[in-house]
Amino acid sequence: MRSKRRLRLAAIPAAAGLILALSGCSQQELKGWLPSSAGVTNHTSSVIGLWVTSWIVLLGVGLITWGLIIWAVVVYRRRKNQTGLPVQMRYNMPIEIFYTIVPLFLVLGFFFFTATDQSAIEKPTAHPDATITVYGKRWAWDFNYMNTADKSKSVYYQGIQAQELGGGNIDESKLPVLYLPKGESVKIILKSRDVIHSFWVIDFLYKKDMIPGKTNYEYFTPEKLGTYAGKCAELCGEYHSLMLFNVKVVTPSQYQDYLASLRKAGNVGDLGNKYDQNTNNPTNTTPVAAGADSSSK
Repeated sequence: MRSKRRLRLAAIPAAAGLILALSGCSQQELKGWLPSSAGVTNHTSSVIGLWVTSWIVLLGVGLITWGLIIWAVVVYRRRKNQTGLPVQMRYNMPIEIFYTIVPLFLVLGFFFFTATDQSAIEKPTAHPDATITVYGKRWAWDFNYMNTADKSKSVYYQGIQAQELGGGNIDESKLPVLYLPKGESVKIILKSRDVIHSFWVIDFLYKKDMIPGKTNYEYFTPEKLGTYAGKCAELCGEYHSLMLFNVKVVTPSQYQDYLASLRKAGNVGDLGNKYDQNTNNPTNTTPVAAGADSSSK
């Protein structure tokens, strides 16, 4: 009789897990509640896949662990008329081997798949279709659309921080906008003019720090037309929360039209480092003077 009761108690966690699995998943659950979807860039699918697979595996580990804890608490509880301590076991070799080997394989597996995806995401594009230098500054953004053959023919956009309208609202029409061509490879050169910032396009599931005196890079291909929110993800001062921007992924022809509009407005050239506020760089080199050649590469 007691054996049957134990089996029923042990089956409760398994039944709960089965019901959860059979209940079905919404689209939000299928992508792990991430704020994006597969195919926004050429990297988002792999990021979503890694994230969802990881939490499914860990959820399975959690269910097994919780089930064993509940089973041990119920099965080995003190019964009526029992006194004293139950029989104490110093160790159980099979169990100890199990909870040493399994976590080791889990850690190695997570490391392997994370390193593989990270290597693919960080792999430089040899000949990108578009190269853009993004400067973070307190508390806005400069976008320099580089002409790699002749930097003097590059064009730029200089942004201002988000303008507050009151009541927690901002003027969306005045946010800096970064234009990207759909289906074309993009190289983003990340620099800071003052303190540490972080370039984060939320739907791209990708962010990277912008460190004074250091240049970082991002490589990706936008694959879906649309407007995507961006922000600084590193606390950088009083108006950090207003360091916002938008990304517009447009057709290649619309992208070229936008570059032409910047050229027509007189925004021609390489902004370079001449607006940097740092007078002492980590390299201890002489500060870049206004009008000097840029070190953008």
